[in-house]
Amino acid sequence: MSPRRGPDLPYSIVAGVTPWKAHWLVASAKMAGATFAPEEPRVFTSFAEILSDSPAFAIIVVNAPIGYVERPGLGARTCDLKARALLGRRGATVHSSPTRTILLDGSDDHSENLDAVSARLLPRYREVAAQMSPYRQRVVYEGHPELSFYQLNGDAPLKWSKNLEVGREERRVLLEKKIPDVTKILDSTFDRVPAKHLMDAAALLWTARRVFGRAATRIPADAEWDSEGLRIEMVL
Repeated sequence: MSPRRGPDLPYSIVAGVTPWKAHWLVASAKMAGATFAPEEPRVFTSFAEILSDSPAFAIIVVNAPIGYVERPGLGARTCDLKARALLGRRGATVHSSPTRTILLDGSDDHSENLDAVSARLLPRYREVAAQMSPYRQRVVYEGHPELSFYQLNGDAPLKWSKNLEVGREERRVLLEKKIPDVTKILDSTFDRVPAKHLMDAAALLWTARRVFGRAATRIPADAEWDSEGLRIEMVL
């Protein structure tokens, strides 16, 4: 993992990115030495817009598939299986990734092959796929909020769903403990983004910081690639 610093800047910017409605929620932070300074969250209309933002992000961890199994019938991605195993009862939050065949098909009717969440997010997944290349994986990494929280929680799954108040409190406590000034993200009222999405983006931001510092863990440990030369992995 080779983070890059923008030209002529005294800092680098890392970001956690998650789909929200038909858009993308971005939680970012400036990094300079030991300083980690979260910024106000922003909403982008497309993934391409995130990649063209200036100054450029040094590291992006996005809650969307990057590498794909080629076609139905070839089984699940190894990273999905291993993530579910790590998360235990929270493993159900790791949804079925579409295959590349489904991804390239222009139809949105894939109810027999995808769970409801992945079917709904298919347009967002296509946005990411349209922008990805092996070279771009130097900057863009696939993550999952529950894996980020797993790492924040001392490599243990969380107890509660983010859809419950007790689950949101569980997540907030972890984020406030680890990320200085994370309230700038969590307490944002920008565009009325729900608290659970702000927490997801903040958790992914934490993982982006780990990638930048070359401390992140890859799942699986042994690299796998898809037909487009993209690594099929998640980071935490």
